[in-house]
Amino acid sequence: MKEYDLIVIGAGPGGYEAAFEASGLGMKTALVEKDAVGGTCLNRGCIPTKALLHSAELYKSAADAGKFGVCFGEVSFDPVRIRERKEEVVLKLRQGIEGTAKRKKTEIIYGKAVVEAADTVRVISEEDEELLRAKHILIATGSVPVLPPIPGSTLPGVVTSDGLLNETEKIGRLVIIGGGVISMEFAAAYAMLGTQVTVIEAMPQILPNLDKEIARSLKMQMTKDGVLIRTSARVREIRQEADGSLVCDYTEEAAAKDADAGELLHAEADRVLIAVGRRAYTEGLFKEGAAPETDRGRIVVNENFETSVPGIYAIGDVTGGVMLAHYAAAAGKNAVRRMLGLPDAADLKFVPSCIYTKPEIACVGMTEDEAKTAGIPYSSRKVLMGANGKTVVTDGERGYIRVVFEKESGKILGAQMMCERATDMISEFTEALTLGLTTEELARAIRPHPTYSEAITEALRD
Repeated sequence: MKEYDLIVIGAGPGGYEAAFEASGLGMKTALVEKDAVGGTCLNRGCIPTKALLHSAELYKSAADAGKFGVCFGEVSFDPVRIRERKEEVVLKLRQGIEGTAKRKKTEIIYGKAVVEAADTVRVISEEDEELLRAKHILIATGSVPVLPPIPGSTLPGVVTSDGLLNETEKIGRLVIIGGGVISMEFAAAYAMLGTQVTVIEAMPQILPNLDKEIARSLKMQMTKDGVLIRTSARVREIRQEADGSLVCDYTEEAAAKDADAGELLHAEADRVLIAVGRRAYTEGLFKEGAAPETDRGRIVVNENFETSVPGIYAIGDVTGGVMLAHYAAAAGKNAVRRMLGLPDAADLKFVPSCIYTKPEIACVGMTEDEAKTAGIPYSSRKVLMGANGKTVVTDGERGYIRVVFEKESGKILGAQMMCERATDMISEFTEALTLGLTTEELARAIRPHPTYSEAITEALRD
């Protein structure tokens, strides 16, 4: 039986960052992965989606290049090549993780992990089985898509994000069930590729967990781009026509007491994407009697990321809460350090959220509504990006930056951005919140002209 200081189960961002942190701190570490390193984020989520979005943006930019004085012949795209490019990106980054593991002397073991006791893990592969023993076990198995019980959801052409990322045909009509982050990124990408996109969301707004103004602004922008968005709507059934096309039957009164009331509407599609959320992945992970406490499938942990079984820890999507790769990575490092009684590597209080639509969306800290609910006397400033020089030069989409801060002290409480490069610029506000800066203190930094970021200075000053 191999002996380790730490066994990490799951090689997504939370898992591999935790393993690398442990190895760097002198712990003998094994990283167990049943599929490919990188987890959902690298292989079936964040990175492949951004590769698709980048291809779509290039196509749209080429198609619109004439207004900038750049002329092409007929512009087209190749969905097979887009998929190949996505796979090349994934492979390159996967090899980078494997190279880092080798450099840091972190052992990667491929196979299905089963936790048999607080210090014992069985790894089952196609070739054999082996038992591993460790002082600590860290669960980082992530999450999988939720599949609601919609009649017809198993029909050919009805896919989750995994299936849509592997698409090799041009899609004329796409219906997306769900209006969350994943849904809106796919909607943005396929709209840029010329697909007729319909989004059906059960809640009163898309992006139901985000600021209402951002949701409204994105809906307006996407409607302008040709996306049909139906909110407060519930899909009743997915049907297949004789010609192989799909039809989603839905009603638009999801909040009605009579779930079957209302006119039945129809959305035709060549593909239907189901993206209504994700759930913790723990299937087959624990031997009977060895599982820690769970809550609705999510592993329960304390402030040190330790489960109800001493010695077994968990981080990331499998614990519910914030399902973001960068949060899992930071939590993984902190969990390792808390095992060793060391100071945290990252402050987990302020976690930025990013959506890679066009324009991009990024938020961190409190919104105005949250500050109001918390009873904090606050004020805010909003700068429209229409007058920003870089936005005008690049013909950027409509957008804004809003800063929320304490009324008396000026201490920054949060920021919401909907503009070009928002996902890069949000780090300024994340750092400001972590350091407890005021609007005046953050405004002292000189931001170059012309840039998108100079609008931050405008938002910080009267």
